[in-house]
Amino acid sequence: MQGDIHFISGLPRAGSTLLSAILRQNPRFRAGMTGPVGSLVDGMLRSMSMSNETAIFISDEQRRELVKAIFSTYYADLPKGHVVFDTNRNWCARLPLVTELFPRAKVICCVRHIPWILDSVERLIRRNKYQPSGIFNFEPSGTVYSRVDGLAGPNGMVGFAWNALREAFCSEQSACLLALTYETLTTQPERAIAAVYEFIGEKPFAHDFQNIEFDAEEFDRRIGTPGLHKVGRRVESPGRKTVLPGDLWRKYENDAFWSDPARNPNQVRVV
Repeated sequence: MQGDIHFISGLPRAGSTLLSAILRQNPRFRAGMTGPVGSLVDGMLRSMSMSNETAIFISDEQRRELVKAIFSTYYADLPKGHVVFDTNRNWCARLPLVTELFPRAKVICCVRHIPWILDSVERLIRRNKYQPSGIFNFEPSGTVYSRVDGLAGPNGMVGFAWNALREAFCSEQSACLLALTYETLTTQPERAIAAVYEFIGEKPFAHDFQNIEFDAEEFDRRIGTPGLHKVGRRVESPGRKTVLPGDLWRKYENDAFWSDPARNPNQVRVV
């Protein structure tokens, strides 16, 4: 790769698309919603594992170069001196691999109060009442309780990301992490973006927080969840009441471990 690479990871519905929409205003930056690189890396690792009888002929050095080739091929058109931010919630669970391949890379972890994440998904489901969502395998049945259980399970959209984030916070590679809260990004965008620039070692850029552009309408339509990646034109904090039943809210309201110094043993910076 001719340019530099950093990663956006963390929790779903926590501002990663908004962050990318802001960063891409900088003509030297490339950023977007979750892309295919993470799944391509997982597919390559699986294909080179011992589940493939011919994998005995592949050395670890070859495995490393093949995985790195996914990045260099996918971002082959990145001009020299430019910066790419690859988004995938899986990167928090792949820190040993990421930091070996790209020692200078930083990982921006978008985080948000867990009940509001669950609330955000539930609102999308209720808004698109005539379109079953791919988030729940296009199954039209279910209740808010079954949907939240599915999201928060170990392999669920929220549960997996939350576990991966906890793993990253406690890992030997945690120095490459910056936790960016949804609350700061939406109420103090100038402070949030300044912290990102400082963390990755880039010179400040004058972003326009009143004119944000991002369109993934076709992608969202194909997974039966219109609005999943919709970003409002202005950066603002949504003021609203939750649609979650009280018992569900209380079940997850203490899960924001990043805000508790006792649960952040490596002192990952939180903005």
